[in-house]
Amino acid sequence: MQDKERNTKLAKARKKLFGSLSRAVRSKKVFWAMEQVPREQFVPPDARDMAYLDIPLAIGDGQTISQPYMVAMMTESLQLQPRDRVLEVGTGSGYQSAILAELLPQGQLVTVELVPVLRERAQCILNGLGYTNIVIESAGETIGCPARAPYDAIIVTAAAP
Repeated sequence: MQDKERNTKLAKARKKLFGSLSRAVRSKKVFWAMEQVPREQFVPPDARDMAYLDIPLAIGDGQTISQPYMVAMMTESLQLQPRDRVLEVGTGSGYQSAILAELLPQGQLVTVELVPVLRERAQCILNGLGYTNIVIESAGETIGCPARAPYDAIIVTAAAP
């Protein structure tokens, strides 16, 4: 598929997804933040054509990028303020991290990831998109990141024991 054709297809799928989400997402701030983040950047190249379907997608290492509707609902429930410090447990692809960062223009997101390859990939994508209010840490023996506490909100986007 040609780049122009692929971009047109992605734009149509994006418009359809956000049309659907506009009826479900109550927070205008969350909806705006989700519109700012190019989900296709956070999925493997062979899944980019499916980036704007409202489904979770495999990102490697047995992990997934969450369904956009779930990302919206979880993000809305945080009721974030622009200056908040937030802990995200489970960076994964970095998609949720980017949305949270959009909502924290004067705040900070600390996100932890257990899988090194996912952490490194997310770091590259987030840096490439210009996010400067995100700190990615390696998840260690302690779930979370107590060294950077306190937090105004905590979101767990990873499976946990």
